[in-house]
Amino acid sequence: MWDDAFPSFLIGLREGLEAGLIVSILVATLVRAEARSRLPQVWTGVLAAVAVAMSFGAVLTFTAASMPQTAQEAFGGTLSVIAVAFVTAMVFWMRRSARNLSGELKEKVTGALAMGSGMLILTSFLAVGREGLETALFLWTTARAAGESAGPLTGAAIGLVLAAGLCWGLYRRVLKINLTKFFTATGAVLIVIAAGVLGYGLRDLQEGGVLPGKSAYAVDLASSVDAGSWYSTLIQGVLNLTPTMTWLQVVAYVAYLAVVMTLFVRGVRTTGPKPAKERTERAPKAGRTERRRPVWVVPAAVVAVPAVIAGLVVALSRPKPAGDQTVAVSETACGKGFTAPKPGRQTFQMQNTGSKTSEVYLIDPSTSAVYGEIEGLAPGTTRDLVATVAGGTYAWRCVPTGGKAVTSKAVTVSGGGAATPVVPVSEQDLTGPLKAYRTYVEQGLDTLVGQTRTLDDDIEHNHLDKARTDWLTAHRTYASLGAAYGTFEDYDKKIDGRADGLPDGEQDKDFTGFLRLEYGLWHGQPAKDLTAPARQLATDAAGLRKAFPSQDFDPGDLPLRAHEILENTLQFELTGDTDEGSGTSLATADANLSGTRELLTVLRPLLTSRSPKLLPTVDADIARVQKLLDAAHDGNRWTPVGQLAQADRQRLNGATGQLLEDLAPIPDLLEIRKSA
Repeated sequence: MWDDAFPSFLIGLREGLEAGLIVSILVATLVRAEARSRLPQVWTGVLAAVAVAMSFGAVLTFTAASMPQTAQEAFGGTLSVIAVAFVTAMVFWMRRSARNLSGELKEKVTGALAMGSGMLILTSFLAVGREGLETALFLWTTARAAGESAGPLTGAAIGLVLAAGLCWGLYRRVLKINLTKFFTATGAVLIVIAAGVLGYGLRDLQEGGVLPGKSAYAVDLASSVDAGSWYSTLIQGVLNLTPTMTWLQVVAYVAYLAVVMTLFVRGVRTTGPKPAKERTERAPKAGRTERRRPVWVVPAAVVAVPAVIAGLVVALSRPKPAGDQTVAVSETACGKGFTAPKPGRQTFQMQNTGSKTSEVYLIDPSTSAVYGEIEGLAPGTTRDLVATVAGGTYAWRCVPTGGKAVTSKAVTVSGGGAATPVVPVSEQDLTGPLKAYRTYVEQGLDTLVGQTRTLDDDIEHNHLDKARTDWLTAHRTYASLGAAYGTFEDYDKKIDGRADGLPDGEQDKDFTGFLRLEYGLWHGQPAKDLTAPARQLATDAAGLRKAFPSQDFDPGDLPLRAHEILENTLQFELTGDTDEGSGTSLATADANLSGTRELLTVLRPLLTSRSPKLLPTVDADIARVQKLLDAAHDGNRWTPVGQLAQADRQRLNGATGQLLEDLAPIPDLLEIRKSA
């Protein structure tokens, strides 16, 4: 978040100070001209400028959200380029004008005083409005580049508040700032940031199909640079430099930086002070009487008018949703009222008019691929189903509880765009992967039984050094069976349960299994105190092996476990939360990674046919995490999590987090759907 906040903080500080200085000079000029009664006109103009800027931001946000994905990319890229142009012009203008700003504004205010309230409002509006529009546009582009708005908005807010404080200090003459040096320094930094925004905008235009070369990469460091590390996140957030960049991005970035920075630095060296023009201030004409109106009318109007216009623009720019038509669902009819929608993101109002709860799917009738779904639509209820529609054939499939599936008449949608359906998975599809994985678990349990017996024998004969080595071997075997934990029932708590929540913690009589032995072996407990827990562990492992073939293993659990194993690893092992003294949490994480790899092996055929690009990405992520774990041990000696260098720990957490993010689509891709 904070790395994304810096560019917005800088633009908020700079633009806020620029606008604040203008307002301060306007106010000071009126006060010195003994025209305090005209101050509300200045604030009205400022209020109007703020309202227009906020309305402009709302229009950008909501109109872009209603566009198809490719149009969003093109729209965002275009505005990014425009934002770069605005920021560049602002940097050069302020470098030239900082010395003479006060004199020029005094001139304008003096003229406005003689021409009435409307001109004074217009003067303050124009003086502040440009900075407001530039800030809104730059904030929108940086939030889009960051993928979230909290950081950019927070940074901008801090910058604006700080700018307001500085302007107050300057106005009250309690602060002295060399504005020329300030705008020069911030201008140089903004040029570097703008170069990154330009590269990001051009990439958006390539993704939107406006510019060619989106696959022509000049830089591709995705396999060697950890995208989740602190330094990578900082560089991407502040400079918009990414591990993969196209030739167009790189050339534009270098060219912009070389040309604009050279001109800026050259201008700083050659620009000299210019005397401000002074004119005799003219007082307002005497004798003029103005019709009085309520003081709130103009301020209210300048806020309301931009907001109303922005609302109309947003409303008129949004396509009419397909959800305006109600689609009926029942056990005898499905899709009644359905007509061919327009391409794009659509919302359908699904109403169950039958007497049974139903699953509802928007499908491609030729392949049964699913574009959208609602689970458990109860009788008499209406719920929205949101799906992206492109050119192709569509139909509704309704599966009532205890009844047969009903498919509607197909409709054809003409037009372009891209919509990616999910090919449904049945229990039959998962039968083969489940059988293969059960075989893997049974073999692992066979190994576990032998290893726990060896561990029991070590402790019985007081070979505690050997017991520590054999404990780690056996525990890693158990950890590699992570996808089957849900079928182990009470055995998992007995074999690998934690002391958390037990009344006496590690000393509690119900604390058993691997972690109980770990605590004793690495806290100096004698063999006689560990004999009973070791024997119990061997007994429980043998009991699990005997019970496993008859235990229920839901095939739908396999896709879920692909994500959950490493989710628990990130929460427990990589925090050291489960360490009872051995310092081998990373060894357990390594075993969890092996278990995930084995699970993906049996699911690979199903995933390859549904998302060809997913597995290569995941494989690269796994290799990155494996490399980091390999660096943390030498033979059986593992570096405790708490002793990892801060940078190494952040790198490992970032790589694991990225792997989790890339594994996240698997449960949806391989969800068992009744429409299959």
